[in-house]
Amino acid sequence: MEHIELEVAIQAPAQKVWDAITNWQAQSDWMLGTKVWPVDGDGTGVGGKIEAFTGIWRIGFLDTMEITSWEPPKRCDVNHTGRVVRGTGTFEVVSTGDSTSKFIWSEDLDLPLGILGKVGFFFVKPGFVFGVRKSLEKFAKQVEQGKL
Repeated sequence: MEHIELEVAIQAPAQKVWDAITNWQAQSDWMLGTKVWPVDGDGTGVGGKIEAFTGIWRIGFLDTMEITSWEPPKRCDVNHTGRVVRGTGTFEVVSTGDSTSKFIWSEDLDLPLGILGKVGFFFVKPGFVFGVRKSLEKFAKQVEQGKL
């Protein structure tokens, strides 16, 4: 397993951040190179399903997920069930004041292709982390500006 965890401070109350982070389709507006949509209904609650395509044009991969924990407005866990991305992901919102919070994005990835996947991810990880960090900064800015 490969653990990745990033966080961003947001000048907004936890409930507002939660509402924005669990608006799956809106993730397409701030998550770099990714289009997200719920598969059934709004994709909320345990058992809800979400899909995300990450890539450029038609080159990329489909990330299928099932919600395994739903604790509004604090935490959502997903199980990645796709062929490329497997493991667990967590969205956590922590209140740091009446009008401030932090969003923690973490993944425990089960890398494909054995040792080849581990070696490949070693080279890809810095760019991946950079992209997620920039995406989280964009998310925070959009929430603070009332765009989400």
